Amino acid sequence: MSTELPAIGKISPQAFHEYIYPYLGARNADVLVGPQSGVDIAITRVAPGIVMATTTDPVFVVPAYGWQRAAWFAAHILASDAATSGLPPTLMTVDLNLPLSMTTEEFGALWQHFANSCEAMGISIVSGHTARYQGCDYPMVGGATVMSIGPEEGYVTAGMARPGDILLCTKGAAIEATGLFAATFPNYIQQHLGVDIYQAADALFDQMSVVDDARIASRVGVREYGVTAMHDATECGVVGGVYEIAEASGVGVILLDDQILIRPEVRAVTDLISIDPLISISEGTLLLTVAPHRTDAVVQALAAHGIDTQIIGEMTDANQGMWRECKGKRKPLVHPRVDPFWEAFGRTMEGGVK
Repeated sequence: MSTELPAIGKISPQAFHEYIYPYLGARNADVLVGPQSGVDIAITRVAPGIVMATTTDPVFVVPAYGWQRAAWFAAHILASDAATSGLPPTLMTVDLNLPLSMTTEEFGALWQHFANSCEAMGISIVSGHTARYQGCDYPMVGGATVMSIGPEEGYVTAGMARPGDILLCTKGAAIEATGLFAATFPNYIQQHLGVDIYQAADALFDQMSVVDDARIASRVGVREYGVTAMHDATECGVVGGVYEIAEASGVGVILLDDQILIRPEVRAVTDLISIDPLISISEGTLLLTVAPHRTDAVVQALAAHGIDTQIIGEMTDANQGMWRECKGKRKPLVHPRVDPFWEAFGRTMEGGVK
């Protein structure tokens, strides 16, 4: 074993294949899609013709956002991955390892808002564990698993894109990076960028979910009838997410950088903190591949619900490779590996900025 784990952030595909993938416990023929690097969803057959999609993530809570906002974000992070299966998320188990500093009143407020957010999404919390422990601290205060159940022919994963599929992106790049910076450092953003940019950036906080995007797109149809793959652009942003779809699907891709929406408030904030919006964390941005003859229907369905969607490329045969194109010039598409958001966020926090 020689691959080093990262100092911060997700492990690399190399570390995944070296440390995790060979050791997956007992084999089970009903596991249709197991752990894969870059694929957030597992698919298990639970009855003839019926599958369950599952995904697990940290419970991410930042008290500075206020308990209502913090709880909404925590619940939607968890549900977003499950929604990319094309099956509506309906069940959740939650493990809470709470900081000793958290008061009973604070926990009560957090949990009420968390449960309300789940109820609004149609998710039932069915089991869990709750305790306070030494060594636990914000923002990672536990973990949760979300489950979606539906017909076997009705799911998709990030590994099901096909050559010729059209690549779409909702809302644009660096939604999460911008929304989190505005929510965490409001005075800093207003001081350097003004009130209008701050308000626009802060409003993106409420866009940091792909639950609605995925539900609307998958209702048009899945596989040959519409959406073939979905992935939310979390760590390493749009570029990282597109690479992961292509790699997991075993196909090539042409990513059109200049077709990716970068909102004015996103450009302003990412310029201020010196990070590239195309490779920055972007929960709320749904990347999806769609059968060419259903692309217009998917774009129109999303637009009808006020969700901006751009065509940002096309999936190709694997032997054509993975490329980024901007203004007619191409360069290889490579995974960024390290998201610049975390270093910028930590640097700003250490500077005592508010």
